[in-house]
Amino acid sequence: VQLQASGGGLVQAGGSLRLSCAASGVDFRFTVMGWSRQAPGKQRELVADINIGGTTTYHDSVKGRFAISKDYAKNTVYLQMNSLKPEDTGVYYCNARQVHPSLDNYWGQGTLVTVSS
Repeated sequence: VQLQASGGGLVQAGGSLRLSCAASGVDFRFTVMGWSRQAPGKQRELVADINIGGTTTYHDSVKGRFAISKDYAKNTVYLQMNSLKPEDTGVYYCNARQVHPSLDNYWGQGTLVTVSS
């Protein structure tokens, strides 16, 4: 399994970025996909996920600003981030929680998002 995250960068507050996670070796029909982030000196936290049926959940701090989606044809998950704030700064990690044929949890390498004030 490989999760290749991309799309991070430096952006001013109020700006937008779209993160991509190209997944290989997982079947979206049996996998919950998500994005987590880790800010300097803080624990990693779940930002958003999308389950097998397409239902999405978000951390309270990003509701209304971020949107997670998945493309079955490309086996890619996206995180559209709008109205970015300095507190959104951190390393963003793609995550795959597989439920079939076995329970497994996979992480990508992370992509850095820096929001300047």
